[in-house]
Amino acid sequence: MTESTAPAAPARVRPIPPVRGRTRPPRRPRRNIVIFCVLLGVAIVTLLPFYWMFASSLRTMENMFSLPIQWIPDPVNWRSYVLAWQAQDFTRYFLNSGFVAVAITVSNLLLCSLAGYSLTKFHYRGRGLMFILILSTMMLPLEVTMVPLFLIIKQLDWANSYQGLIVPFMVDGFGVFLMRQYMLSIPKDLIDSARIDGASELRIFWMIVLPLCKPALVALAVFTFREAWDMYIWPLIIITKDSLRTLPLGISLFMSSYGTSWDQLMAIAVLGTLPMILLFFFLQRAFIQGIAATGLKE
Repeated sequence: MTESTAPAAPARVRPIPPVRGRTRPPRRPRRNIVIFCVLLGVAIVTLLPFYWMFASSLRTMENMFSLPIQWIPDPVNWRSYVLAWQAQDFTRYFLNSGFVAVAITVSNLLLCSLAGYSLTKFHYRGRGLMFILILSTMMLPLEVTMVPLFLIIKQLDWANSYQGLIVPFMVDGFGVFLMRQYMLSIPKDLIDSARIDGASELRIFWMIVLPLCKPALVALAVFTFREAWDMYIWPLIIITKDSLRTLPLGISLFMSSYGTSWDQLMAIAVLGTLPMILLFFFLQRAFIQGIAATGLKE
């Protein structure tokens, strides 16, 4: 009998032992550290006036201009907020400013996006000239158009009314430019396919174009709301009724009546800044995305 040869067992491969030793973390480039320090310094310089305003609102009048400077108020005076709010009808002023700012912002979002949609997705004679004329309006400050605009508002009997505060600013050349630049990135084939499926232009605009323009709309909303919230010259011209005063007019009236109450003045300034801070805090990601994407369009 022949002996059966069993298959040879496979040779065992010994694992290579890991090299013991400390792995050094990658060194941070010196350039990034310098950039970080520069940005940190810019942030401190930018935020310092806001901190000074907040800290001044918590000081007492005796410590307002004391030396050395009190960077941390001692004692903390929260009563200035209550006294300032009760000195004038700031509840009414806040509501007026909020209503006017929201109305101007919503109208700009709708009308500027419609104009941007027309300038990018339709071909008609004079489209380029119309866009140039819209851009030219950005070169004219309010002081140039103030007198003819006031005469028109007076002729329409819109002085001392919400219409006079809102209608002249329902659409802005910068908003049209911003939306037009962003809509250049929307593929025309997407809109053409919706037209082939039988969708109307308004439906295409509302259900396809606007959802794709969310970052640009957020950026435009932040810019427009800030401009409308801080508007001072135009309300000062056409508003004489106390019930229609906006917040900047209320602060101006408070300064003329209580000019020496610096703690209360700073308290009202802090409250007037809060809406813009909260708006940017909640929309900062979409705002930065919209500005960055719009800046890359040609």
